[in-house]
Amino acid sequence: MEQKFEKLEKTRVAELDEVLGQPFHVLKDGFVRVVDYMGSDSSIVQAARVSYGAGTKKLREDEALLRYLLRHRHTSPFEMCELKLHIRVPMDVWRQWIRHRTANVNEYSTRYSIAIDSAEHTNPGEWRTQSLTNRQGSAGSIDPSIGEGLTAQETEFHRLSRELYDKRIEAGVAREQARKDLPLSTYTEAYWKIDLHNLLHFLELRMEINAQYEIRQYANTIFNEIIKRWVPLTYKAFIDYMIEAMTFSGLEIKVITEMILGNSAKVKELYKEFGWIKGDGAKNANSRELFEFEEKLEKLSLPFPL
Repeated sequence: MEQKFEKLEKTRVAELDEVLGQPFHVLKDGFVRVVDYMGSDSSIVQAARVSYGAGTKKLREDEALLRYLLRHRHTSPFEMCELKLHIRVPMDVWRQWIRHRTANVNEYSTRYSIAIDSAEHTNPGEWRTQSLTNRQGSAGSIDPSIGEGLTAQETEFHRLSRELYDKRIEAGVAREQARKDLPLSTYTEAYWKIDLHNLLHFLELRMEINAQYEIRQYANTIFNEIIKRWVPLTYKAFIDYMIEAMTFSGLEIKVITEMILGNSAKVKELYKEFGWIKGDGAKNANSRELFEFEEKLEKLSLPFPL
């Protein structure tokens, strides 16, 4: 018996179509823009209902089902949506970005083309100090009076490095070799295509407060300017279950439980057991886990137990 299928139309999202190709500016000279996309919130729900079988649609509305999927990390339906972006980004930020290996990428080639004549510069008040609790992060700011000198040096370095590059090109040096002394602040461009599941994972990591400031600006722009327009139900659920949520380890739950019961002696035992306090009873200032736990207590307006 011959099967009959309904005529299908390409899924369109009017709010995203309105900004298709429009650059959203990031940092001093960067941007993110949507080149193409596939799917929508309804595509996620459609894929999930194929998995669940007939009858499910009558039991849940789309938003409730989508929230259930995200809450329980049922990720495969989110892979039915894809997004292709054109980005302009400093090379040092791009090095972090490209670590996410779940995307399809084609980057501007400085072996084939002349390097983009633009580099991210730092204003005097934008220099950050090294974090004392996170070896790969920053916290606080350098005094702007010191920053003025750092910015002046940076500006001169950018000028000299570009001048050197241009002279090499004019002398006939191969582009692949002429580029070797360009700073990591030099901008590059790329087309980046990724499914929604892996994009949400990227955003969860790169919007986090401990991520580098510069890549956070790109992640926040993608989330608030693009995801919000493209998949608004997913956007709302992601805020609830990822951005504004927090998780607790088994140890942290034990400590909070004993705090509620008022058992300070047991709390102290747990702190000792996991190395959160030293032999002299002082807190272990080098314990990253303790620092993160106390951050959670602060968000919940709970007192530090010790």
